[in-house]
Amino acid sequence: MRHAVICLWLMFSIPAFANEADRLTQANFPAQSEQLVLKNQALLTYLWADVYAAALYAPAEISAKQSWDRQKDLRLVLYYFRDIDRNDVIKAANATLERQQTSARLKPELAQLHGRFRNIRSGDRYALDFRPGRGLNLEINGQVVFSSRDEELARAYLGIWLAPKGLSDRLRNELLN
Repeated sequence: MRHAVICLWLMFSIPAFANEADRLTQANFPAQSEQLVLKNQALLTYLWADVYAAALYAPAEISAKQSWDRQKDLRLVLYYFRDIDRNDVIKAANATLERQQTSARLKPELAQLHGRFRNIRSGDRYALDFRPGRGLNLEINGQVVFSSRDEELARAYLGIWLAPKGLSDRLRNELLN
């Protein structure tokens, strides 16, 4: 019986790994972006459906985790595989920010950032680009649609993916390790 379980696990895990590799290839993240280098990439799956691929970029001389911990340059890019209603994205972001006990002071600026969201279509790319001193840019398909100099907002919003109690511990670990 144990051998049968192991065989079944192998049969289903190998296609899953191939599928993840195919999905990351489909996302086609470049090795370098905005003077930063690709550190890690991962796939977010929800209820057996691939939602998006995520890529994390940081300076070449430090790890992704060091860049996050030290509040250095950081770029998170999401490539979506599915259409998603903007209200669902905002709801998930707000629930995560609440779980992470984000400062109430940020609510007005979070509302402005969320106001720039649009319904996501398969193939869309959203990017959060943080630079100390400049702040956070939200890009949709390569176009900057929101900017904020508030570094606390940048930390909180990137924290949806990179901080504890975020959207996915697995995704966080894969991006930061």
